Amino acid sequence: MLMQLADLLREMLNEDSQDVWENERTPTPVRRFGVRLHTAGLSIGETVAILELLGVDRSHGAVWNWVHTLSEAQSDPPTFTRANSRAAHQIASDLRTTEPSRVAVDEKQIEVDGEKKWLYAAIDTNSKLLLEIDVFSRRGTDPTAAFLHRLTEKHDLADTEFLVDASGYLTALARHELSGRLDYRTRNHIEKWFQTVTMRIDRFHAYWRGSQSSVRRWLQRFRHHYNHERPNQALDGRTPAQEVQN
Repeated sequence: MLMQLADLLREMLNEDSQDVWENERTPTPVRRFGVRLHTAGLSIGETVAILELLGVDRSHGAVWNWVHTLSEAQSDPPTFTRANSRAAHQIASDLRTTEPSRVAVDEKQIEVDGEKKWLYAAIDTNSKLLLEIDVFSRRGTDPTAAFLHRLTEKHDLADTEFLVDASGYLTALARHELSGRLDYRTRNHIEKWFQTVTMRIDRFHAYWRGSQSSVRRWLQRFRHHYNHERPNQALDGRTPAQEVQN
């Protein structure tokens, strides 16, 4: 197995490719090799472990940055084997059919190329699964209702209680016949999540190139990373996806 990995790395070293990363201490072929491992179906942690076997010591965050940077530089999505594609679709299907008992919803103002936008997020307070995330040009009942509509298309929310911090949310919930209540105590996880994503935004905003669609793509990748690859302290090191599937 190690010889096969070494051969693949050697193949990457022989490729003549343009370096899309600047100011990076890791050689470009090694980064492309790490990205190829990840897009073939390995987790970030597994990719880091394999790189360590080959003498490349990099953090989980560094490898995730490589995946993010390369995906921004390419017009086509990464390719998957048929088996990995089936597995990815099965996982996505499992997560879409969740029936959360309590969901915290909130929004936060961000800036995209100097323009104010509103970032909406919904989190299952039990599994910590990030159910949905999106960005809108303004806040208010209509954008909130549109965000909730997307949630209802992906999850069974008939018996879900929404925890909100403003009465305007209750109006938007009523449009979709969803139940909710004002709650200022048990929403701390979504507040912590917004702190996490804000730090990421500050670090990666340069990749957005002023496009709201680019922001959405980045947010969806971050959602996948948060749900599937980032250990959660509140879940004893498990990921939210693992918590849902157990």
